[in-house]
Amino acid sequence: MSDELLVVRAQLGNRSALEDLVARWQGPVWLYVRRMLDAERADDVAQEAWIAVVRALPRLREPDRFAPWLFTIVRRAALNRLRGQYSDRHDLVGGFGNGLDRPDAAGPDPVDALVDRAEMVGRLAALPVLEREVLVLHYLEDLSVEDCAQVCAVPAGTIKSRLNRARRMLREHVEEEGELT
Repeated sequence: MSDELLVVRAQLGNRSALEDLVARWQGPVWLYVRRMLDAERADDVAQEAWIAVVRALPRLREPDRFAPWLFTIVRRAALNRLRGQYSDRHDLVGGFGNGLDRPDAAGPDPVDALVDRAEMVGRLAALPVLEREVLVLHYLEDLSVEDCAQVCAVPAGTIKSRLNRARRMLREHVEEEGELT
């Protein structure tokens, strides 16, 4: 059964359809959150996101766009947790930028050198939030540039810029590791 049909049935009150939808997307949601946050917070944030999804599902007007809509909510939950973390650090340190409002800049080259997915996930943790997020959504969650733009609430051109910058940063990180070993 398609996501669209499950969404419509869930909106009509079919509990089984909602359970099927959650079962289908629970893994990808948790993996996305885990890639954005540490393991300690991933379970809580994923659960918070699912609560928000269930509450908002009746208002979803385009059931065929469920995946981008879902990841928009999950992204918001993860960013809220990160903002809380950065806010706490700001209070403790007396001034700490969260990097969420940096201007975008384009950069070259793809991430083709990273064949091993687990290795890539480990390297993603070293990237700033915006760059990590766009790589996770595009390459690991297989969302199109347009869907990533919808999830992140930015133009597609911004996503392309972030992807290029993230690829460059990841490449530089890989090259630095190569020089160290």
